[in-house]
Amino acid sequence: MQTDTRVEPPEAAGERETLTGFLDYFRATVHLKAAGLSNADGAKQLLPSLTTVSGLVQHLTDVEQFWFQGRIDGQPGVRTRWSEEDPDGEFRVSESDSLVRLLADYDAACRRSRDVLARYDLEDRCRGGNGRQSVRWVLVHMIEETGRHCGHLDILRELLDGSTGD
Repeated sequence: MQTDTRVEPPEAAGERETLTGFLDYFRATVHLKAAGLSNADGAKQLLPSLTTVSGLVQHLTDVEQFWFQGRIDGQPGVRTRWSEEDPDGEFRVSESDSLVRLLADYDAACRRSRDVLARYDLEDRCRGGNGRQSVRWVLVHMIEETGRHCGHLDILRELLDGSTGD
């Protein structure tokens, strides 16, 4: 596994800095858990599901775009790989999918998410969807979503090459 360059969330900060600190920590954990694997290992199905390292990275890229660009910012036509016809589309990967490229796409989506978030207060209502959710709700949801999938990545990485760590 790569060297751990994650920045710990602040222990004494305001709400926004604390929430974004935890989300950025989990985002960096995604990268740490996936980095250095081959494309074949990234696409390897170790569970009786579509859950793979590459699939999780692709899924997290899509949810970053969906929640920050589509929901918070209300941007129309935000692309996701899931659909009514294929609700698990973002998890579909093959050995020909470059894990390096998937991680770069994820990093780019996270940068765009940070840019969107910087324009809103936590109390603001989302412009997309039905407007019921607040920006705070989306931020907390993304901490939960990303943190949960970090656990999946941790298990998959251990099964792939024995690497362990938080």
